[in-house]
Amino acid sequence: MLYISPPPSFSLTLIDALDTLLILGNVSEFQRVVEVLQDNVDFDIDVNASVFETNIRVVGGLLSAHLLSKRAGVEVEAGWPCSGPLLRMAEEAARKLLPAFQTPTGMPYGTVNLLHGVNPGETPVTCTAGIGTFIVEFATLSSLTGDPVFEDVARVALMRLWESRSDIGLVGNHIDVLTGKWVAQDAGIGAGVDSYFEYLVKGAILLQDKKLMAMFLEYNKAIRNYTRFDDWYLWVQMYKGTVSMPVFQSLEAYWPGLQTLIGDIDNAMRTFLNYYTVWKQFGGLPEFYNIPQGYTVEKREGYPLRPELIESAMYLYRATGDPTLLELGRDAVESIEKISKVECGFATIKDLRDHKLDNRMESFFLAETVKYLYLLFDPTNFIHNNGSTFDAVITPYGECILGAGGYIFNTEAHPIDPAALHCCRRLKEEQWEVEDLMREFYSLKRNRSRFQKKTMSSGPWEPPTGPGTLSSPENYDRAREKKPTKQKIPLLSCPSQPFTSKLALLGQVFLDSS
Repeated sequence: MLYISPPPSFSLTLIDALDTLLILGNVSEFQRVVEVLQDNVDFDIDVNASVFETNIRVVGGLLSAHLLSKRAGVEVEAGWPCSGPLLRMAEEAARKLLPAFQTPTGMPYGTVNLLHGVNPGETPVTCTAGIGTFIVEFATLSSLTGDPVFEDVARVALMRLWESRSDIGLVGNHIDVLTGKWVAQDAGIGAGVDSYFEYLVKGAILLQDKKLMAMFLEYNKAIRNYTRFDDWYLWVQMYKGTVSMPVFQSLEAYWPGLQTLIGDIDNAMRTFLNYYTVWKQFGGLPEFYNIPQGYTVEKREGYPLRPELIESAMYLYRATGDPTLLELGRDAVESIEKISKVECGFATIKDLRDHKLDNRMESFFLAETVKYLYLLFDPTNFIHNNGSTFDAVITPYGECILGAGGYIFNTEAHPIDPAALHCCRRLKEEQWEVEDLMREFYSLKRNRSRFQKKTMSSGPWEPPTGPGTLSSPENYDRAREKKPTKQKIPLLSCPSQPFTSKLALLGQVFLDSS
């Protein structure tokens, strides 16, 4: 039962789980939640937010729901998918995050105040994933709205991480975004790094960007050379390659799915089977598992119903049809039902050794775990469309093809229709041309090149200069011409704020303001 006036935290949980309702076939609830969100979500609040979590959960959730609205029977406005209330909400949320990118390196702070920007005293130390996990949502937002600033800041952040890798091709865990110096030098594929690698692959597929894929493949060589041992992936020192932690983290279980996306099926299956043996040992994946000892790590014995192994099973099953992967799905359903089910939902498992429960249920259980389980067992779901069917959407700006398949899941399992990124480009180009002509008409004494230079440099945000930025020809052969950008919400200045929390492994969107 939904409340008519939910508190802000509840609204954010609804955003995170919204597209799950449609994928599971609950169209009426999807429609009701959309109505509730339109009346209750407000981002002008004095609260500190994780830039990373707000992007993947809120911006990603709103974009996905926006693109799925017509399929769900929601009445859409003229010009959809290039306009709509959910898209405007996603844009508003993303603009609240832009002040975090105002650093000398272009790599963002980890926390931003939604009302005041980045407050004085904010730590400049951000994890690698918190810097490199924006290109999917921000490039989608730029394509739909016509404002390049979102994709631009995401690309700069990606490139600065790429330039910061060690001589042996690895990146560390945490970096100072003001100086570009590594603070935590452990290299691996798990917590603090994971979705950076994921977004290089998914960004490459979504945008058909060969450079992003080439970057990942270079990383993949270094990861194989220095971190892989018997199809396990350890943590090593980023400059020397020496083992620092011989552990498997449950967050690393996304890796076989990523290997599947690049076609490395054999390695993906071998690694998946290693992880599956851990699941069968405990009925879930502990947060940390000591590989040499074959047991959990002290104070890391819990399982908050994470989705990563199920996600990998879904990708691998779509690629191979191997029934072993359905067995994992069955085991997951039985384990969660038997161990975690409580009166009001499904509780986090506090300790896999004795199956004690914690008094909480993470939003990613609904946004990701349930969704991937359902898709594993539903081969005819519209998400799995192979292009044999599609929807031709007639807009005032021409015909747009949607729903043909190839959905790209962000790291919070919000699906993005890649075809949608091509729906709004002609519209925006025409708008830019009209705006240019109008400006020229009222500014006849200014030549066009001078005008373009001025409009491109105006506005409160400037991309950093230097190697790896958008202005660097050695890294961007296809640097695109930027059109005049119209800021609907002025960006706030970028002071700093006291840092009291780190990247939430359990997934809180908003951090303490104390």
